[in-house]
Formats: sequence, structure tokens, C-alpha cells
Amino acid sequence: MKLLDIYLQNNDEKIVDILSPDVSFGHSNGWIQNFEDFKKDFSSKKVTYKEIQQTELSEIKKYKNTVSIRRKIKVSGTYKNQDFEMKLALLEIWIRKNTVWKLWSRQSVEIKP
Repeated sequence: MKLLDIYLQNNDEKIVDILSPDVSFGHSNGWIQNFEDFKKDFSSKKVTYKEIQQTELSEIKKYKNTVSIRRKIKVSGTYKNQDFEMKLALLEIWIRKNTVWKLWSRQSVEIKP
């Protein structure tokens, strides 16, 4: 699941391989993306990530073929040519399809100082 951070940080197109076709991304600014939206924005470099550092892993729960993870990250990058840095709390839901884990849903909330 840390693979998601690595692919994002390296702006690696392989990220789509770990996403479920019906993935839902909820961003801290209220922006919601589906698979096609994410793929288009990621390949256009609308957002690029310089560094993603996990600062806390607070919960992992598993039920059958589903895992939920709550964690905190520190992220920096560029959005539409503007630099940003923030701390986020994440909830990720992963599902196992056959033998492969896929990200099904991800919600982030900005942690204000």
C-alpha cells in the first residue's frame, strides 16, 4: 500500500495498475476524482509530487477481501505550477481482486497547524 506513495512521488504511470477501475479519490479541497479523471490529470502532470512521507500509521483493519488504512502523510509538490506543502490524514480502502490488492477509495483531509 506504500506503493501508492512511491508511484505518486515518482509520477510513475504504473500507478493505474494498482487502482480499481471504480476507484474514488476524495481530496482535501473537496475535489472528487474517478479513475478516468485521475488518469487524465496524472498523465497531464496537473499535479506533480516532490515528496510523500508517511508520518503515522494509526489503524489497519481487514475484513475478508477488504482492508482499511488510516494514516498521516506530509506531502509537497506542484499544482498548476504552484508549489504546495501540507499534512494530510488519509483513509484508504483496498480490495483484493483475485490475488492483487487494488485501491478502491481514498479520502484525505488537511491537518491544519
